[in-house]
Amino acid sequence: MKKGLFMLTVVMLVALLSACGQAANKGTGSKEGSSNTGASEVEQTGQYGDAKIASMSIHITNNLLALGIKPIGSVIGGDVKDFLPHVKDRLEGAAKYGVVTDPDMEAVLASKPDVIFIDEVYTGEDVGKFEKIAPTVSINMDEGTWRDHLRRIAEQVDKKAEAEKFIADYESKAANVSTMIHEKLGADAKVMAIRMTAKELRVMGMKRPLGPIMFDDLKLAPAAGVEKIVDKPYAVISQEVLPDFDADAIFVIISKGSEAKATFDELAKNPIWQNLKAVKNQHVYVLDGQKWLDYSSIGHFMALEDAEKLFAK
Repeated sequence: MKKGLFMLTVVMLVALLSACGQAANKGTGSKEGSSNTGASEVEQTGQYGDAKIASMSIHITNNLLALGIKPIGSVIGGDVKDFLPHVKDRLEGAAKYGVVTDPDMEAVLASKPDVIFIDEVYTGEDVGKFEKIAPTVSINMDEGTWRDHLRRIAEQVDKKAEAEKFIADYESKAANVSTMIHEKLGADAKVMAIRMTAKELRVMGMKRPLGPIMFDDLKLAPAAGVEKIVDKPYAVISQEVLPDFDADAIFVIISKGSEAKATFDELAKNPIWQNLKAVKNQHVYVLDGQKWLDYSSIGHFMALEDAEKLFAK
């Protein structure tokens, strides 16, 4: 009898939340069928300033953190199976919803959010599932830059001024760090960034996550051939072609795990690597990959701080 009453209560609660979600959803950027009510732009924005937010994107989470907002829960990083290391301390006590491609809907429901923020690209087709729990805001995180993403989220949570201050602080720090790097490497230095995984050697190109911060914000010149990598974030290469880039400095990201580290250690012993101009001149810099590969406002700011520490030595 008690079990039957409990199940009936759960069904009624879900039905009630579904009705509220369909009526109250005023998110922007949703795909067709996401229950955008056609409300005015003024009504659509700024209403979630004090809301309990569930984030179904690690990048949305990190943009919220940049605005001083801790979501009540968030999806986790697929590789680390946890909140991303560089923001984990800021998410203490937040619920974990699993990975974005297979979220734990029971955990989302249990956290009782006032609103759910989703990434349209990853979760847009499943928006109906979230709307049964709470009003849902869908944001296309592939459209525009991280600055655009931050501003869109800021509009929803009534934090426009905070977003503009964050961006201004970022631009100022980027200019300072750019000066530091050029003083160390030389005004005409050409650089490249590589990422070593367990099985691949990648040269990072002009696209995000790394290209914009390195070549636009820090105003570094790409090494020969890097400027041609524009159709995707990186190109897989063999170690034999490393000398062709003729880089004055090399930035290195080593993927998580012992295999990637071992693979890079082997490369470092290779005469091809040891004879590179950047290696001989001791201009190889190992980056904190989690920060540099996090295409979000807070990720980029932390990447600048990482570079600042490296070039202050």
